[in-house]
Amino acid sequence: MSNQASERLKQNAERIMQLWEKRVRDEVSASTHQDSLVLQDSLPLYLNQLIEALSDRMVRTFTQITDNQVESTRIGKQHGHERAGYADYSMSHLILEYHILRQVIFQVLEEEAPLGVEDRDIIIGSIEQAVNDAATQFSETLRDIQELFMVTLTHDLRGPLNVVKLGTQLTLRRLERGDSHIDVAARMLGAVNRLDLMIQDLLDASRLRAGQSLKMKFEECNLEGLLEDVAEDLSFAYGERFVVVSDADIRTYCSRKEIRRVIENLAINAVKYGDPSTPITLTLQQTETQINLTIHNQGKPISLDAQSILFQQFRRTISAEDQTGWGLGLFLAKSITEAHQGTLEVESGEGQGTSFIIKLPKVML
Repeated sequence: MSNQASERLKQNAERIMQLWEKRVRDEVSASTHQDSLVLQDSLPLYLNQLIEALSDRMVRTFTQITDNQVESTRIGKQHGHERAGYADYSMSHLILEYHILRQVIFQVLEEEAPLGVEDRDIIIGSIEQAVNDAATQFSETLRDIQELFMVTLTHDLRGPLNVVKLGTQLTLRRLERGDSHIDVAARMLGAVNRLDLMIQDLLDASRLRAGQSLKMKFEECNLEGLLEDVAEDLSFAYGERFVVVSDADIRTYCSRKEIRRVIENLAINAVKYGDPSTPITLTLQQTETQINLTIHNQGKPISLDAQSILFQQFRRTISAEDQTGWGLGLFLAKSITEAHQGTLEVESGEGQGTSFIIKLPKVML
């Protein structure tokens, strides 16, 4: 029976593709602007694979069957890759194409007589696997396209942004103390720095998703001095709200640029979500084996449910949905801390405020 179904499919393959194309053009809006060859892309190859699958498998070796399965997966992925390259195509369009193909195949092959149960199972299983392979590749290709676009866009933005940043810094230096424009220039510089940080966040998140590590230069760091610098710089944009508390002159090896970035991110978050009438405390402590850096703010606590997604990329808690940013800051802060062999934790509760605690191993200098 399988040989008969295989032969009927072979004889009607071209007709099946014609009927399929007609229905797709009527039912899949994204197909409107594609010519016949582009629209069909790898599907004729898929039909050839299905013809092989319907043939008498008893005369095929295990190696031949495995090779056919590998080739079938390759064809499904090829189709998904092609569709992801078309701006109008979505996942639902792709899946609908395969549903139409299954309906057309059954329509043509059962014109003379119903297919056997085994033949129907082979066709349905093959279509389902093809949909899965195509959809998986569609998602992967679309993600790669989006990643490339994002990296290209953020890279191109850095040039003009640096011009604005340098111009604002120059203007700020030339203004005399007491000039009413100093505050405006300082706020402009703060906004440019935040935009620059958002762009860097996108680039670094893209690297991490691609399995790459962040580029860091480790050197001797005076953490107390670093905290003082961050607090002073943030005071330009957010006012005199930052209080630094330090046990002593604490030094370690770290990537000064990246640890500064973590501190800035957590401190700015404290500004966004904390009580605006209370100070933000940056506390530095050490034990024999560990350095603790805590950024604390008063205000509404973070719920346990929200804490569970806090460090995931592109995830925002309900209270954060009206704030600017990508939802990448805490994800990157955690990634940078872990690259220093440390941990980033959060403690939050009613009446006690919120603390983000960076724990770094103490490195002997």
